[in-house]
Amino acid sequence: MTPVPPGPTLADIARAAEVSTATVSHALNGTGRLGEGTRRRVREIATGLGYGAPRAPRTRTLGLAVTTFAGSPWNYLAVAYFSRWLTAATAAAHAHGYALTTLPADRGAATSWHHLAVDGMLLLDSPHDDPVLRALRARGIPLVFDGRPADPRPGEVWMDNDHTAATHEVLDHLAASGARRIALHAGFGDEHYTRAVTEAYGHWCARRGRTPLPVRFDPHDGPGHAFDRVFAEGGADAVYCLYDPGGRQVLAAAARHGLSVPADLLLVCASEDPAYADCRPPVTTLTLHPEALAEAAVSALVALLEPGAPAAPSGLVVPATLLQRTSSVR
Repeated sequence: MTPVPPGPTLADIARAAEVSTATVSHALNGTGRLGEGTRRRVREIATGLGYGAPRAPRTRTLGLAVTTFAGSPWNYLAVAYFSRWLTAATAAAHAHGYALTTLPADRGAATSWHHLAVDGMLLLDSPHDDPVLRALRARGIPLVFDGRPADPRPGEVWMDNDHTAATHEVLDHLAASGARRIALHAGFGDEHYTRAVTEAYGHWCARRGRTPLPVRFDPHDGPGHAFDRVFAEGGADAVYCLYDPGGRQVLAAAARHGLSVPADLLLVCASEDPAYADCRPPVTTLTLHPEALAEAAVSALVALLEPGAPAAPSGLVVPATLLQRTSSVR
């Protein structure tokens, strides 16, 4: 019989509610000088965590959350990386005999996570101060991350790419193709991926005496107006885009400014979208291999849940691959 996990402690409830254990004690016991709103919120969180109730048996269900922008109404399944990750994770979960459930991103900061009936969770691109992560840790739910968490705890497992090595490979490739002023199209998220690539880009520029050219990504900037200044002033002869829509934004901006790719402007985009191979010109992409990451993450989570299963390492690095096409080669 599968063991039933222990119930939450006052400290668990305090972490989830972001109050002291004394406040939790007063709220649950009807003592102390607490505002009614605080008392009610602490009690709701305690109930959601299962405080004072019999612990549920295993559900043979895994959960998945993309918490990069928890609480924002964005459709992460429209991004090729996440859709391919989720498809592979679902197949891997089914192969292990588990169901896989997700919640939409706009419910990421809600109390739904205090009630979700899952045995373990897969968290993708968890940022600093992630409210979903706090709730899941307070419940003692086993966790596996895609993307290194800001503060991994003992027993938690993460999967990721070597973003420093991948960034250097992309920039070295562009430099070898003749680029002298490489812009980085990034700066939107607060997850490890964005921070690691931005830091690697800064170090690469410093070592080679290049001036960094950061261009802030906007998911709604279809025409690529973020590039108007650097393109008009001849400030960039190459662009590395961190996010899936970035390559199309660069192509749109280049067309408006009369720049030819690759003759005037080189382009690489980190993307899993196969449509980039059919662009005119075909766009060089960096694949992070979401299927390999998803399958490894599900296997690691199952290992945390099932006694006797081979233990997964605390961290696993999957190499990225640069798929060279016309857009980055002169």
